[in-house]
Amino acid sequence: MASLSSCNYNSLVEKQQNVDQNWAEVENQYQRRADLIPNLVATVKGYAAHEEGTLTKVTEARSKATSINITAEDLNEETLARFQEAQNELTGALKSLLAVTEAYPDLKANENFRDLQVQLEGTENRISVARGRYTEAVKDYNTSIKKFPTTIYAGWFGFTAKPQFKAAAGAENAPKVEF
Repeated sequence: MASLSSCNYNSLVEKQQNVDQNWAEVENQYQRRADLIPNLVATVKGYAAHEEGTLTKVTEARSKATSINITAEDLNEETLARFQEAQNELTGALKSLLAVTEAYPDLKANENFRDLQVQLEGTENRISVARGRYTEAVKDYNTSIKKFPTTIYAGWFGFTAKPQFKAAAGAENAPKVEF
């Protein structure tokens, strides 16, 4: 019996560490995005100074998103929801900023802006991949702690379920494209 419980315990520790590692990568990619934003805003500001409201929203959303720091130990439904809400707000502000750039052909042709936009697109893809890996790690971990007999050991040793990302409100609706 001791060998079964230590095997289950060790397996849960490995799975929990995998969740923690994947969460760190999610944070890393969101930080990469936050680090790109001041350069993007500065570049746009040079071309579209009168779009101050949009630039302010992006800056404020970035500030809010980067002020929410969650460690793997603090990760629960509530903290993840606050984190995700701030990141969704930043995503929306960035979409508005990129939409503003459509009105400025010189800006779209600017090499610095194009480079930043490509980096931002790549970062958004990295965020998606990191979130997917986190989701898989959480699924594996949460499934393990709920299976019998592991659920008994999980309870004894304080292994609790980890939260999953949830789709943003309105994500079920396709974006409206108008020409």
